[in-house]
Amino acid sequence: MKIFENVSLKDYNTFNIDVKADFFVSVSTIEELKYCLSTKPEQNKIIIGGGSNILFTKPFKGLVIHLNLKGINIISKNNNQAIVNAAAGENWHNFVSWTLSEDLGGLENLSYIPGNVGTAPIQNIGAYGVELKDHFHKLTALNVETLVLETFHAVDCKFGYRDSIFKNVFKGKYIICEVSFKLTAENHQIRTNYGSIGDELEKMEVNAPTIQEVSRAVIQIRKSKLPDPKKIGNSGSFFKNPIISCSKYKLLLKNFPELPSYPYATNKVKIPAAWLIEKAGFKGKTFENYGVHKKQALVLVNYGNAKGADILRLSKLIQLTIFKIFEVKLETEVNIL
Repeated sequence: MKIFENVSLKDYNTFNIDVKADFFVSVSTIEELKYCLSTKPEQNKIIIGGGSNILFTKPFKGLVIHLNLKGINIISKNNNQAIVNAAAGENWHNFVSWTLSEDLGGLENLSYIPGNVGTAPIQNIGAYGVELKDHFHKLTALNVETLVLETFHAVDCKFGYRDSIFKNVFKGKYIICEVSFKLTAENHQIRTNYGSIGDELEKMEVNAPTIQEVSRAVIQIRKSKLPDPKKIGNSGSFFKNPIISCSKYKLLLKNFPELPSYPYATNKVKIPAAWLIEKAGFKGKTFENYGVHKKQALVLVNYGNAKGADILRLSKLIQLTIFKIFEVKLETEVNIL
């Protein structure tokens, strides 16, 4: 383990924002992580994983700790259930692919989501009718203050829509080190009713899909809509889909009768932020070397050498415009630093 000085973070965030950190270190063990946290307690520190949920708007004055913990293993397997554990530094999509190679079901609808395993519970990532919490077993996190590993079960994590206790009450107080999932070993639940999975499977001429074929369909859909961060800087969905009351939705329908919605909870619905942004005229709009992706209005992009402040300014403009038109508040999914 070596601590480097004056390091560019361009390769450590999927927006490809070129900002520098005063100090940078990559840790591959819990002991290395504890050491970095315990030394120089007065020093500002931040943990990063795959960098897919961060927008850097200025240089980082302190130590960036890159969490590079690795390892995947099956903890138990009996009847129709398997418990699988993955270290925080594992790439999320690679982990999902591994589960599918073992014919373990549950995460196939979450294929091709950027980021690492450790950050997935923080966001309670979700796609195509499935959320991480649906197959979550438990996680182990390091208490930053006591440097003691603690176990969290689903009830402890307080999962919500793109939310968990680690995103608010415990933000900055714990570092997730490994996550366990409950997956099916046989009799898999095939979920194809959300979004365009069914249409994609039809194009693939698949009538009775396996979990692997559902994954391939999801990957094809995501590739067709979302830019590759290696080619165009982005963090995937920048905004959450708003959750509004049914009464609010009925009022919106008077002026926007084509506004889609999805049931969410009693007296509440979820409406697509992408639809709102596109309706406001932002889809495909370019501002110098950054803008909104032409195929997916939820995705803000860095076309090359844009600054984080540029992306942030655009996001605020979108939020303001959406509120003026629809009186709906858009919340960001991305952490802004």
